[in-house]
Amino acid sequence: MTTAALGHVYLVDDDPSIRRALKGSLTELGYIVNEYDSAESFLSDAVPTSPAVILLDMRMPKQSGIEVQATLLKHGWQTPVIFISGESLSPQIVTAMKQGAVDFLFKPFSMQDLVHAIQSGIALDRQIHTQLTRLTVARARLGLLTPRETEVCMEMLSGRSNKEIAKLNGSAAATIKLHRSRVLAKMQVKSLSELLTLCEGVNLHAKDPLAPQGND
Repeated sequence: MTTAALGHVYLVDDDPSIRRALKGSLTELGYIVNEYDSAESFLSDAVPTSPAVILLDMRMPKQSGIEVQATLLKHGWQTPVIFISGESLSPQIVTAMKQGAVDFLFKPFSMQDLVHAIQSGIALDRQIHTQLTRLTVARARLGLLTPRETEVCMEMLSGRSNKEIAKLNGSAAATIKLHRSRVLAKMQVKSLSELLTLCEGVNLHAKDPLAPQGND
């Protein structure tokens, strides 16, 4: 397996000895490791890539790991975070997990535990990246639909038949059938089931098709 295939690790820790040891071990295992000696250098210099994980020290000068995690979330950076810490209070751990951390390792931890956490984070990041790619493709293809085709697409996703859609908007069933075929063609899918899979999580009722789905 090539180095790139294993993924990237962003290593953020103010202790040079820990960075040196972890970078050496993880590089030998086949990961690409980018190290940062502070939260500030990571936030200013790191370039998002995938698949990757962020190995983040909880206690650092100026900004804590929790604060860095919150900043990442605020800016939409969804790379999975693994916290490493010499000691942490329970509220910090709870906050970290609520903010989406995939694991919390206490120093000293074994390489086996670290690699297991990294592998889990990399797998999660692959899933996130795949979903974001699908939603981006869905947005681009939805933009090709005319207003009427968008309406028909919404009704199709609601499970309504051609006759039901025609009854709702006063069109002939044959016309709806034509719109339906155009929707499938422009969305580059062959069936309703494929359309449902492509558009899962997309909010067609919002101005932004990728806006979060509501609860109503």
